[in-house]
Amino acid sequence: MSGGSLRQTEWQRHINAVNAPPALRHWLVGGGSLTAKLRAHSGSFRVQCLHQLTARCLSDEAAAIGLHRPGRVWEREVLLRCDNTPVVFGHTVVPMSATASDWPLFSALGERSLGTTLFGDRKVRRGPLEFARLRTGHPLARRALAALGPAGHDERILYARRCLYQRRQGLLLVTEVFLPTVLALAHPVATETLINRL
Repeated sequence: MSGGSLRQTEWQRHINAVNAPPALRHWLVGGGSLTAKLRAHSGSFRVQCLHQLTARCLSDEAAAIGLHRPGRVWEREVLLRCDNTPVVFGHTVVPMSATASDWPLFSALGERSLGTTLFGDRKVRRGPLEFARLRTGHPLARRALAALGPAGHDERILYARRCLYQRRQGLLLVTEVFLPTVLALAHPVATETLINRL
């Protein structure tokens, strides 16, 4: 795994700084659990775990998780699929200094949703959202576009958000890269109205 991109990504605290398309802002800035939101916008939802292993964190992640330079972390990468279509690429890093008591369920998540676990734990503190435009040279953009196969070849920029969580003394950084396919999801109100008419 590559330790970073040629350029560090500039993460911004305000969504306006990344000029995200209006249709995507709804997904980037929304509060609450992304898993719950995706479930509401699709007929079926599942988490596809790509891997969970030790790796070197990216250069633009090190400071966020308290490291002076990129180092070894626990890394988990997933695809969030709605109606079997990948719509979000998820990337999570946890410093090796974190203990099982800090994040007791992390090592056994499998294909369960990390977001559901985080939002259901009262001991977890959530930091502010940060936003970025990821160019295709960024490692996370490359991995996310690979999940789309040929359909992702024309994409030049992907929009992402990340959030730092803390439980006891442990830190956990979750980055969500939104794939263009997320814009095709049905609006939950429209779906509910259609069902009521049947």
